[in-house]
Amino acid sequence: MNASEPAAKIAAGYAFSGPALDLGALLWEGQCLPDAQVRVPLPMLNRHGLVAGATGTGKTKTLQLVAEQLSAQGVPVFLADVKGDLSGISAPGAPGDRVRTRSAEVGQDWTASAFPAEFYALGGLGHGIPVRATVTSFGPVLLSKVLGLNQTQEQSLGLVFHYADQKGLELYDLKDLRAVVAFLASDEGRPELKALGGLSPATAGVILRTLTAFEAQGTSGFFGEPEFRTTELLRTAADGRGVVSVLELPAVQDRPQLFSTFLMWLLADLFHDLPEVGDAEKPKLVFFFDEAHLLFHDASKAFLDAVTQTVRLIRSKGVGVFFVTQTPKDVPSDVLAQLGNRVQHALRAFTPEDQKALRATVQTFPRSPYDLEELLTGLGTGEAVVTVLSENGAPTPVAATRLRAPESLMGPVDPGVLEGAVKASPLYERYAQAVDRESAYEKLTAAAAHPAAGPTDEPATEPERQPERREKRAEKPSQRAAHEEPSVVEQVVSSGMFKSLARSVGTQLGREITRSLFGTARRRR
Repeated sequence: MNASEPAAKIAAGYAFSGPALDLGALLWEGQCLPDAQVRVPLPMLNRHGLVAGATGTGKTKTLQLVAEQLSAQGVPVFLADVKGDLSGISAPGAPGDRVRTRSAEVGQDWTASAFPAEFYALGGLGHGIPVRATVTSFGPVLLSKVLGLNQTQEQSLGLVFHYADQKGLELYDLKDLRAVVAFLASDEGRPELKALGGLSPATAGVILRTLTAFEAQGTSGFFGEPEFRTTELLRTAADGRGVVSVLELPAVQDRPQLFSTFLMWLLADLFHDLPEVGDAEKPKLVFFFDEAHLLFHDASKAFLDAVTQTVRLIRSKGVGVFFVTQTPKDVPSDVLAQLGNRVQHALRAFTPEDQKALRATVQTFPRSPYDLEELLTGLGTGEAVVTVLSENGAPTPVAATRLRAPESLMGPVDPGVLEGAVKASPLYERYAQAVDRESAYEKLTAAAAHPAAGPTDEPATEPERQPERREKRAEKPSQRAAHEEPSVVEQVVSSGMFKSLARSVGTQLGREITRSLFGTARRRR
Protein backbone atom coordinates (compact mmCIF):
# COMPACT_ATOMS: atom_id res chain seq x y z
CA MET A 1 0.00 0.00 0.00
CA ASN A 2 1.47 3.33 -1.03
CA ALA A 3 0.44 5.59 1.78
CA SER A 4 2.02 7.90 4.29
CA GLU A 5 2.94 6.74 7.76
CA PRO A 6 -0.18 8.23 9.44
CA ALA A 7 -2.43 6.44 6.96
CA ALA A 8 -0.61 3.16 7.56
CA LYS A 9 -1.08 3.53 11.34
CA ILE A 10 -4.80 4.22 10.88
CA ALA A 11 -5.19 1.19 8.62
CA ALA A 12 -3.39 -1.02 11.15
CA GLY A 13 -5.99 -0.02 13.76
CA TYR A 14 -8.72 -1.75 11.72
CA ALA A 15 -6.86 -5.00 10.96
CA PHE A 16 -9.04 -7.26 13.10
CA SER A 17 -8.57 -11.02 13.22
CA GLY A 18 -12.14 -12.02 14.12
CA PRO A 19 -15.50 -11.55 12.32
CA ALA A 20 -16.19 -7.94 11.40
CA LEU A 21 -18.40 -5.76 9.24
CA ASP A 22 -16.78 -3.95 6.31
CA LEU A 23 -17.72 -0.27 6.24
CA GLY A 24 -15.51 0.99 3.43
CA ALA A 25 -12.02 2.14 2.46
CA LEU A 26 -9.76 4.70 4.08
CA LEU A 27 -9.56 8.24 2.68
CA TRP A 28 -6.24 10.03 3.05
CA GLU A 29 -5.20 13.32 1.47
CA GLY A 30 -8.07 13.12 -0.99
CA GLN A 31 -7.24 9.57 -2.13
CA CYS A 32 -9.29 6.41 -1.52
CA LEU A 33 -7.11 3.48 -0.45
CA PRO A 34 -8.99 0.23 -1.25
CA ASP A 35 -6.39 -1.94 0.48
CA ALA A 36 -6.99 -0.12 3.78
CA GLN A 37 -10.38 -1.42 4.86
CA VAL A 38 -12.28 0.25 7.70
CA ARG A 39 -14.19 -2.35 9.70
CA VAL A 40 -16.07 -2.85 12.97
CA PRO A 41 -15.71 -6.07 15.01
CA LEU A 42 -18.95 -8.05 15.22
CA PRO A 43 -18.76 -8.66 19.01
CA MET A 44 -18.43 -4.90 19.60
CA LEU A 45 -21.77 -4.07 18.00
CA ASN A 46 -23.58 -4.57 21.29
CA ARG A 47 -21.51 -1.68 22.71
CA HIS A 48 -23.84 0.85 21.05
CA GLY A 49 -23.12 3.55 18.53
CA LEU A 50 -24.06 6.77 16.77
CA VAL A 51 -24.74 7.47 13.11
CA ALA A 52 -24.92 11.22 12.58
CA GLY A 53 -24.82 13.76 9.79
CA ALA A 54 -26.74 16.48 8.01
CA THR A 55 -29.77 15.68 5.87
CA GLY A 56 -28.81 14.11 2.54
CA THR A 57 -25.35 12.93 3.54
CA GLY A 58 -26.13 9.20 3.36
CA LYS A 59 -27.14 8.14 6.87
CA THR A 60 -29.99 5.93 5.61
CA LYS A 61 -27.69 4.06 3.21
CA THR A 62 -25.23 3.53 6.07
CA LEU A 63 -28.02 1.91 8.12
CA GLN A 64 -28.87 -0.30 5.15
CA LEU A 65 -25.23 -1.29 4.62
CA VAL A 66 -24.72 -2.26 8.27
CA ALA A 67 -28.09 -4.03 8.51
CA GLU A 68 -27.28 -6.18 5.45
CA GLN A 69 -23.99 -7.38 6.89
CA LEU A 70 -25.48 -8.04 10.32
CA SER A 71 -28.24 -10.12 8.73
CA ALA A 72 -25.69 -12.05 6.68
CA GLN A 73 -23.85 -12.95 9.90
CA GLY A 74 -27.01 -14.21 11.61
CA VAL A 75 -27.81 -11.10 13.68
CA PRO A 76 -31.42 -9.80 13.68
CA VAL A 77 -31.81 -6.07 13.08
CA PHE A 78 -34.50 -3.49 13.87
CA LEU A 79 -34.82 -0.44 11.60
CA ALA A 80 -37.17 2.52 12.07
CA ASP A 81 -38.10 3.57 8.52
CA VAL A 82 -39.00 7.23 8.94
CA LYS A 83 -38.84 8.15 5.24
CA GLY A 84 -40.32 4.92 3.87
CA ASP A 85 -37.37 3.87 1.70
CA LEU A 86 -35.83 1.01 3.70
CA SER A 87 -38.25 -1.65 2.44
CA GLY A 88 -35.78 -2.13 -0.42
CA ILE A 89 -33.61 -4.24 1.87
CA SER A 90 -35.93 -7.16 1.00
CA ALA A 91 -35.11 -6.90 -2.74
CA PRO A 92 -31.83 -7.27 -4.66
CA GLY A 93 -30.14 -4.04 -5.63
CA ALA A 94 -29.97 -2.67 -9.15
CA PRO A 95 -26.50 -2.58 -10.72
CA GLY A 96 -25.53 0.66 -12.39
CA ASP A 97 -22.62 2.93 -13.15
CA ARG A 98 -22.64 4.59 -9.73
CA VAL A 99 -22.64 1.26 -7.91
CA ARG A 100 -19.87 -0.13 -10.11
CA THR A 101 -17.76 2.99 -9.62
CA ARG A 102 -18.19 3.03 -5.85
CA SER A 103 -17.48 -0.70 -5.44
CA ALA A 104 -14.31 -0.39 -7.52
CA GLU A 105 -13.10 2.59 -5.49
CA VAL A 106 -13.53 0.84 -2.13
CA GLY A 107 -12.46 -2.68 -3.17
CA GLN A 108 -15.95 -4.16 -2.77
CA ASP A 109 -17.04 -7.37 -4.49
CA TRP A 110 -20.61 -6.13 -5.01
CA THR A 111 -23.38 -8.70 -5.61
CA ALA A 112 -27.07 -7.84 -5.82
CA SER A 113 -28.69 -9.44 -2.75
CA ALA A 114 -32.03 -9.48 -0.93
CA PHE A 115 -32.33 -10.03 2.82
CA PRO A 116 -35.09 -11.58 4.94
CA ALA A 117 -37.35 -8.80 6.20
CA GLU A 118 -40.51 -8.34 8.25
CA PHE A 119 -42.57 -5.16 7.93
CA TYR A 120 -44.47 -3.46 10.75
CA ALA A 121 -46.62 -0.35 11.18
CA LEU A 122 -47.62 1.44 14.37
CA GLY A 123 -51.24 0.63 15.08
CA GLY A 124 -51.60 -0.66 11.54
CA LEU A 125 -51.22 2.85 10.03
CA GLY A 126 -49.42 2.08 6.79
CA HIS A 127 -48.21 -1.10 5.15
CA GLY A 128 -47.17 -3.54 7.82
CA ILE A 129 -48.14 -5.86 10.63
CA PRO A 130 -49.78 -3.73 13.36
CA VAL A 131 -47.65 -2.97 16.41
CA ARG A 132 -49.71 -2.19 19.51
CA ALA A 133 -48.98 -1.87 23.20
CA THR A 134 -51.37 -2.08 26.12
CA VAL A 135 -51.55 1.06 28.25
CA THR A 136 -50.58 -1.08 31.26
CA SER A 137 -47.32 -2.24 29.71
CA PHE A 138 -46.53 1.16 28.15
CA GLY A 139 -46.39 2.64 31.62
CA PRO A 140 -46.82 6.14 33.07
CA VAL A 141 -43.40 7.64 32.22
CA LEU A 142 -43.55 6.85 28.50
CA LEU A 143 -47.23 7.80 28.28
CA SER A 144 -46.52 11.11 29.99
CA LYS A 145 -43.85 11.81 27.37
CA VAL A 146 -46.34 11.12 24.57
CA LEU A 147 -49.04 13.28 26.18
CA GLY A 148 -46.66 16.13 26.99
CA LEU A 149 -47.44 16.12 30.72
CA ASN A 150 -45.36 18.07 33.21
CA GLN A 151 -43.57 16.51 36.18
CA THR A 152 -46.51 16.89 38.59
CA GLN A 153 -48.95 15.42 36.09
CA GLU A 154 -46.53 12.57 35.34
CA GLN A 155 -46.29 11.72 39.03
CA SER A 156 -50.08 11.78 39.34
CA LEU A 157 -50.41 9.48 36.35
CA GLY A 158 -47.98 7.14 38.08
CA LEU A 159 -50.36 6.96 41.04
CA VAL A 160 -53.21 6.04 38.71
CA PHE A 161 -51.18 3.18 37.25
CA HIS A 162 -50.15 2.04 40.73
CA TYR A 163 -53.78 1.95 41.85
CA ALA A 164 -54.90 0.04 38.74
CA ASP A 165 -52.06 -2.47 39.19
CA GLN A 166 -52.96 -3.12 42.81
CA LYS A 167 -56.67 -3.50 42.10
CA GLY A 168 -56.33 -5.72 39.04
CA LEU A 169 -57.94 -3.13 36.76
CA GLU A 170 -56.43 -3.92 33.37
CA LEU A 171 -55.53 -0.83 31.34
CA TYR A 172 -55.54 -2.31 27.86
CA ASP A 173 -56.57 0.80 25.91
CA LEU A 174 -57.11 4.51 26.48
CA LYS A 175 -60.76 4.24 27.48
CA ASP A 176 -59.71 2.00 30.39
CA LEU A 177 -57.31 4.65 31.63
CA ARG A 178 -59.88 7.41 31.20
CA ALA A 179 -62.45 5.54 33.30
CA VAL A 180 -60.03 4.94 36.19
CA VAL A 181 -58.80 8.57 36.20
CA ALA A 182 -62.40 9.79 36.27
CA PHE A 183 -63.22 7.65 39.30
CA LEU A 184 -60.11 8.60 41.27
CA ALA A 185 -60.87 12.30 40.75
CA SER A 186 -64.43 11.95 42.00
CA ASP A 187 -65.62 12.58 45.58
CA GLU A 188 -66.16 8.88 46.02
CA GLY A 189 -62.83 7.77 44.56
CA ARG A 190 -60.55 10.48 45.94
CA PRO A 191 -59.98 8.75 49.31
CA GLU A 192 -58.49 5.75 47.48
CA LEU A 193 -55.25 7.65 46.88
CA LYS A 194 -55.33 9.91 49.95
CA ALA A 195 -52.49 8.09 51.71
CA LEU A 196 -50.31 8.50 48.59
CA GLY A 197 -50.93 12.20 48.11
CA GLY A 198 -54.14 12.01 46.12
CA LEU A 199 -55.12 13.03 42.61
CA SER A 200 -56.31 16.63 42.40
CA PRO A 201 -59.38 17.38 40.26
CA ALA A 202 -57.34 19.94 38.30
CA THR A 203 -54.61 17.45 37.41
CA ALA A 204 -57.16 14.78 36.60
CA GLY A 205 -58.94 17.26 34.34
CA VAL A 206 -55.71 18.00 32.47
CA ILE A 207 -55.01 14.29 32.00
CA LEU A 208 -58.55 13.59 30.77
CA ARG A 209 -58.55 16.53 28.35
CA THR A 210 -55.13 15.54 27.04
CA LEU A 211 -56.28 11.96 26.51
CA THR A 212 -59.35 13.20 24.61
CA ALA A 213 -57.25 15.43 22.35
CA PHE A 214 -54.76 12.62 21.84
CA GLU A 215 -57.50 10.22 20.72
CA ALA A 216 -58.95 12.86 18.44
CA GLN A 217 -55.69 12.70 16.46
CA GLY A 218 -56.49 9.08 15.55
CA THR A 219 -54.01 7.54 17.95
CA SER A 220 -56.28 5.18 19.88
CA GLY A 221 -55.33 2.32 17.55
CA PHE A 222 -51.76 2.30 18.90
CA PHE A 223 -52.94 1.05 22.28
CA GLY A 224 -54.76 -2.23 22.78
CA GLU A 225 -54.51 -5.91 22.03
CA PRO A 226 -53.08 -8.11 20.73
CA GLU A 227 -49.96 -6.53 22.14
CA PHE A 228 -46.80 -6.93 20.10
CA ARG A 229 -44.27 -9.31 21.62
CA THR A 230 -40.85 -7.75 21.19
CA THR A 231 -39.20 -11.17 21.07
CA GLU A 232 -40.51 -11.31 17.48
CA LEU A 233 -37.60 -8.98 16.66
CA LEU A 234 -35.05 -11.67 17.57
CA ARG A 235 -35.90 -14.15 14.81
CA THR A 236 -33.59 -15.64 12.22
CA ALA A 237 -34.58 -16.99 8.81
CA ALA A 238 -34.44 -20.67 7.82
CA ASP A 239 -31.05 -20.12 6.17
CA GLY A 240 -29.58 -18.71 9.40
CA ARG A 241 -29.57 -15.06 8.37
CA GLY A 242 -30.98 -12.52 10.80
CA VAL A 243 -34.44 -11.12 10.04
CA VAL A 244 -34.47 -7.37 9.42
CA SER A 245 -37.55 -5.87 11.13
CA VAL A 246 -38.59 -2.65 9.41
CA LEU A 247 -41.06 -0.39 11.26
CA GLU A 248 -42.74 1.87 8.72
CA LEU A 249 -43.27 5.38 10.10
CA PRO A 250 -44.23 7.75 7.22
CA ALA A 251 -47.92 7.60 8.23
CA VAL A 252 -47.05 8.97 11.69
CA GLN A 253 -44.36 11.50 10.74
CA ASP A 254 -46.59 14.25 12.08
CA ARG A 255 -46.57 12.59 15.53
CA PRO A 256 -42.83 12.46 16.27
CA GLN A 257 -43.21 12.26 20.05
CA LEU A 258 -45.46 9.24 19.62
CA PHE A 259 -43.26 7.14 17.36
CA SER A 260 -40.00 8.00 19.12
CA THR A 261 -41.50 7.05 22.48
CA PHE A 262 -42.94 3.85 21.00
CA LEU A 263 -39.43 2.92 19.86
CA MET A 264 -38.26 3.41 23.43
CA TRP A 265 -41.07 1.13 24.65
CA LEU A 266 -39.84 -1.61 22.32
CA LEU A 267 -36.34 -1.22 23.72
CA ALA A 268 -37.50 -1.09 27.35
CA ASP A 269 -39.67 -4.19 26.85
CA LEU A 270 -36.70 -6.07 25.43
CA PHE A 271 -34.58 -4.90 28.33
CA HIS A 272 -36.71 -6.36 31.07
CA ASP A 273 -37.62 -9.57 29.22
CA LEU A 274 -34.22 -10.73 27.95
CA PRO A 275 -31.79 -12.71 30.14
CA GLU A 276 -28.24 -11.60 30.85
CA VAL A 277 -25.70 -12.96 28.36
CA GLY A 278 -22.58 -10.93 29.09
CA ASP A 279 -20.04 -10.52 26.28
CA ALA A 280 -21.32 -12.73 23.46
CA GLU A 281 -19.64 -13.61 20.17
CA LYS A 282 -22.27 -11.57 18.37
CA PRO A 283 -25.28 -9.47 19.40
CA LYS A 284 -28.77 -10.94 19.79
CA LEU A 285 -30.17 -7.82 18.12
CA VAL A 286 -28.95 -4.48 16.83
CA PHE A 287 -31.54 -1.73 17.22
CA PHE A 288 -31.29 1.43 15.08
CA PHE A 289 -33.08 4.34 16.75
CA ASP A 290 -33.74 6.86 13.96
CA GLU A 291 -34.57 10.55 14.57
CA ALA A 292 -33.14 10.11 18.06
CA HIS A 293 -33.31 13.84 18.86
CA LEU A 294 -37.11 13.53 19.08
CA LEU A 295 -36.74 11.11 21.99
CA PHE A 296 -34.86 13.61 24.14
CA HIS A 297 -36.76 16.79 23.20
CA ASP A 298 -38.63 18.22 26.22
CA ALA A 299 -38.05 14.98 28.13
CA SER A 300 -38.45 14.88 31.91
CA LYS A 301 -35.52 14.04 34.19
CA ALA A 302 -37.16 10.72 35.06
CA PHE A 303 -37.42 9.89 31.38
CA LEU A 304 -33.80 10.82 30.62
CA ASP A 305 -32.56 8.85 33.62
CA ALA A 306 -34.47 5.80 32.43
CA VAL A 307 -33.08 6.11 28.88
CA THR A 308 -29.55 6.38 30.25
CA GLN A 309 -29.93 3.36 32.50
CA THR A 310 -31.55 1.28 29.76
CA VAL A 311 -28.75 2.00 27.30
CA ARG A 312 -26.12 1.33 29.96
CA LEU A 313 -27.55 -2.03 31.01
CA ILE A 314 -29.07 -3.52 27.85
CA ARG A 315 -25.61 -4.27 26.45
CA SER A 316 -25.36 -7.18 28.88
CA LYS A 317 -28.59 -8.55 27.38
CA GLY A 318 -26.88 -8.80 23.98
CA VAL A 319 -28.65 -5.82 22.38
CA GLY A 320 -26.74 -3.07 20.60
CA VAL A 321 -28.39 0.33 20.14
CA PHE A 322 -27.40 2.83 17.45
CA PHE A 323 -28.85 6.33 17.71
CA VAL A 324 -29.33 8.07 14.37
CA THR A 325 -29.53 11.86 14.32
CA GLN A 326 -27.91 14.97 12.85
CA THR A 327 -25.29 15.95 15.43
CA PRO A 328 -23.92 14.36 18.62
CA LYS A 329 -25.28 17.29 20.62
CA ASP A 330 -28.79 15.91 19.97
CA VAL A 331 -27.96 13.11 22.42
CA PRO A 332 -27.51 13.81 26.17
CA SER A 333 -23.90 13.51 27.31
CA ASP A 334 -24.63 10.61 29.69
CA VAL A 335 -25.99 8.60 26.76
CA LEU A 336 -23.37 9.82 24.27
CA ALA A 337 -20.60 8.62 26.58
CA GLN A 338 -21.82 5.04 26.06
CA LEU A 339 -21.75 5.16 22.24
CA GLY A 340 -18.34 3.74 21.37
CA ASN A 341 -18.97 3.12 17.65
CA ARG A 342 -19.25 6.34 15.65
CA VAL A 343 -20.06 7.01 12.01
CA GLN A 344 -20.19 10.76 11.46
CA HIS A 345 -21.32 11.98 8.04
CA ALA A 346 -20.83 15.53 6.80
CA LEU A 347 -21.99 18.53 8.82
CA ARG A 348 -23.00 21.94 7.50
CA ALA A 349 -21.64 25.15 9.03
CA PHE A 350 -23.75 27.92 7.51
CA THR A 351 -24.66 29.73 10.76
CA PRO A 352 -22.94 30.53 14.07
CA GLU A 353 -25.07 27.82 15.69
CA ASP A 354 -23.83 25.35 13.06
CA GLN A 355 -20.23 26.35 13.77
CA LYS A 356 -20.77 25.76 17.47
CA ALA A 357 -22.25 22.31 16.79
CA LEU A 358 -19.32 21.49 14.49
CA ARG A 359 -16.74 22.35 17.15
CA ALA A 360 -18.66 20.35 19.75
CA THR A 361 -18.72 17.35 17.42
CA VAL A 362 -14.97 17.52 16.81
CA GLN A 363 -14.35 17.47 20.56
CA THR A 364 -16.17 14.14 20.89
CA PHE A 365 -13.60 12.33 18.68
CA PRO A 366 -10.18 11.02 19.75
CA ARG A 367 -7.14 13.02 18.62
CA SER A 368 -6.23 12.37 15.01
CA PRO A 369 -3.91 13.58 12.25
CA TYR A 370 -6.94 14.96 10.37
CA ASP A 371 -8.17 18.53 10.57
CA LEU A 372 -11.63 17.35 11.58
CA GLU A 373 -13.38 20.72 11.32
CA GLU A 374 -12.32 21.03 7.70
CA LEU A 375 -12.87 17.33 6.98
CA LEU A 376 -16.40 17.14 8.38
CA THR A 377 -17.60 20.06 6.26
CA GLY A 378 -15.97 18.69 3.11
CA LEU A 379 -17.13 15.05 3.12
CA GLY A 380 -19.18 13.91 0.13
CA THR A 381 -22.35 11.85 0.14
CA GLY A 382 -21.56 8.31 1.29
CA GLU A 383 -18.42 9.38 3.13
CA ALA A 384 -17.98 9.55 6.90
CA VAL A 385 -15.52 9.91 9.75
CA VAL A 386 -15.38 6.62 11.66
CA THR A 387 -14.07 5.42 14.98
CA VAL A 388 -15.19 2.15 16.58
CA LEU A 389 -14.23 -0.11 19.44
CA SER A 390 -11.50 -2.59 18.60
CA GLU A 391 -11.58 -6.24 19.61
CA ASN A 392 -10.06 -5.37 22.98
CA GLY A 393 -12.55 -2.54 23.57
CA ALA A 394 -10.18 0.37 22.87
CA PRO A 395 -11.18 3.13 20.41
CA THR A 396 -9.72 2.77 16.93
CA PRO A 397 -7.95 5.66 15.19
CA VAL A 398 -10.23 8.20 13.52
CA ALA A 399 -10.61 7.20 9.86
CA ALA A 400 -12.12 9.21 7.04
CA THR A 401 -13.99 6.53 5.07
CA ARG A 402 -15.62 6.14 1.69
CA LEU A 403 -18.46 3.75 2.50
CA ARG A 404 -19.47 0.67 0.57
CA ALA A 405 -22.66 0.50 -1.48
CA PRO A 406 -25.60 -1.51 -0.10
CA GLU A 407 -26.27 -4.71 -2.06
CA SER A 408 -30.05 -4.54 -1.67
CA LEU A 409 -32.38 -2.09 -3.41
CA MET A 410 -31.60 1.51 -2.45
CA GLY A 411 -35.21 2.67 -2.38
CA PRO A 412 -38.70 1.39 -1.54
CA VAL A 413 -40.17 -1.74 -3.06
CA ASP A 414 -43.44 -1.55 -4.99
CA PRO A 415 -46.42 -1.07 -2.59
CA GLY A 416 -48.14 -4.14 -4.03
CA VAL A 417 -45.07 -6.29 -3.37
CA LEU A 418 -44.82 -4.90 0.14
CA GLU A 419 -48.50 -5.60 0.84
CA GLY A 420 -48.10 -9.16 -0.41
CA ALA A 421 -45.09 -9.74 1.84
CA VAL A 422 -47.02 -8.48 4.86
CA LYS A 423 -50.06 -10.67 4.18
CA ALA A 424 -47.83 -13.72 3.62
CA SER A 425 -46.09 -13.31 6.97
CA PRO A 426 -46.90 -15.90 9.66
CA LEU A 427 -47.20 -12.98 12.09
CA TYR A 428 -49.97 -11.24 10.18
CA GLU A 429 -52.79 -13.43 11.45
CA ARG A 430 -51.47 -13.10 15.00
CA TYR A 431 -51.54 -9.30 15.11
CA ALA A 432 -53.71 -7.99 12.29
CA GLN A 433 -57.10 -8.00 14.02
CA ALA A 434 -57.55 -5.78 17.08
CA VAL A 435 -59.17 -7.42 20.12
CA ASP A 436 -61.16 -5.66 22.85
CA ARG A 437 -61.15 -7.95 25.88
CA GLU A 438 -62.86 -7.22 29.16
CA SER A 439 -60.80 -4.73 31.11
CA ALA A 440 -61.18 -1.73 33.43
CA TYR A 441 -63.70 0.10 31.23
CA GLU A 442 -66.04 -2.89 30.97
CA LYS A 443 -65.75 -3.65 34.68
CA LEU A 444 -66.60 -0.10 35.68
CA THR A 445 -69.46 0.13 33.20
CA ALA A 446 -70.93 -3.10 34.55
CA ALA A 447 -70.62 -1.78 38.10
CA ALA A 448 -72.33 1.48 37.13
CA ALA A 449 -75.30 -0.42 35.74
CA HIS A 450 -76.11 -1.80 39.26
CA PRO A 451 -75.48 1.02 41.74
CA ALA A 452 -77.65 -0.67 44.38
CA ALA A 453 -75.63 -3.88 44.41
CA GLY A 454 -73.94 -4.68 47.70
CA PRO A 455 -70.23 -5.13 48.30
CA THR A 456 -68.56 -8.47 47.89
CA ASP A 457 -65.71 -9.82 49.96
CA GLU A 458 -63.95 -11.50 47.04
CA PRO A 459 -64.24 -10.94 43.30
CA ALA A 460 -66.01 -13.59 41.31
CA THR A 461 -63.92 -15.72 39.01
CA GLU A 462 -64.05 -14.95 35.30
CA PRO A 463 -66.43 -17.83 34.40
CA GLU A 464 -68.76 -16.87 37.28
CA ARG A 465 -68.96 -13.24 36.20
CA GLN A 466 -69.75 -13.78 32.55
CA PRO A 467 -73.42 -14.93 32.84
CA GLU A 468 -74.02 -12.19 35.39
CA ARG A 469 -72.75 -9.54 32.98
CA ARG A 470 -74.89 -10.85 30.15
CA GLU A 471 -77.96 -10.55 32.40
CA LYS A 472 -76.98 -7.02 33.36
CA ARG A 473 -76.63 -6.01 29.73
CA ALA A 474 -80.07 -7.45 29.00
CA GLU A 475 -81.66 -5.61 31.93
CA LYS A 476 -80.02 -2.24 31.31
CA PRO A 477 -82.44 -0.81 28.66
CA SER A 478 -85.47 -1.35 30.90
CA GLN A 479 -83.79 0.41 33.79
CA ARG A 480 -83.04 3.64 31.95
CA ALA A 481 -84.66 6.75 33.32
CA ALA A 482 -86.92 8.87 31.12
CA HIS A 483 -84.46 11.75 31.23
CA GLU A 484 -81.30 11.79 29.15
CA GLU A 485 -78.98 8.89 29.91
CA PRO A 486 -75.81 9.97 31.79
CA SER A 487 -72.41 9.41 30.22
CA VAL A 488 -70.36 6.35 31.06
CA VAL A 489 -67.98 8.42 33.18
CA GLU A 490 -70.90 9.94 35.11
CA GLN A 491 -72.35 6.49 35.69
CA VAL A 492 -69.01 5.20 36.91
CA VAL A 493 -68.22 7.94 39.39
CA SER A 494 -71.75 7.92 40.83
CA SER A 495 -71.79 4.18 41.34
CA GLY A 496 -71.68 2.88 44.89
CA MET A 497 -70.96 -0.54 43.49
CA PHE A 498 -67.74 0.64 41.88
CA LYS A 499 -66.14 1.62 45.15
CA SER A 500 -66.72 -1.87 46.48
CA LEU A 501 -65.60 -3.42 43.21
CA ALA A 502 -62.43 -1.37 43.03
CA ARG A 503 -61.48 -2.30 46.59
CA SER A 504 -62.15 -5.98 46.21
CA VAL A 505 -61.00 -6.73 42.69
CA GLY A 506 -57.28 -7.00 43.57
CA THR A 507 -56.78 -10.27 41.77
CA GLN A 508 -53.59 -12.31 41.47
CA LEU A 509 -53.25 -10.80 38.00
CA GLY A 510 -52.92 -7.34 39.45
CA ARG A 511 -50.54 -8.39 42.20
CA GLU A 512 -48.20 -9.95 39.65
CA ILE A 513 -47.62 -6.64 37.90
CA THR A 514 -44.31 -5.01 38.74
CA ARG A 515 -42.78 -2.09 36.94
CA SER A 516 -39.29 -1.57 35.63
CA LEU A 517 -37.56 1.38 33.99
CA PHE A 518 -40.05 3.89 32.56
CA GLY A 519 -42.73 2.19 34.68
CA THR A 520 -43.23 -0.39 31.94
CA ALA A 521 -45.00 -3.54 33.13
CA ARG A 522 -42.72 -6.47 33.85
CA ARG A 523 -45.52 -9.05 33.98
CA ARG A 524 -45.28 -11.09 30.79
CA ARG A 525 -48.38 -10.53 28.72
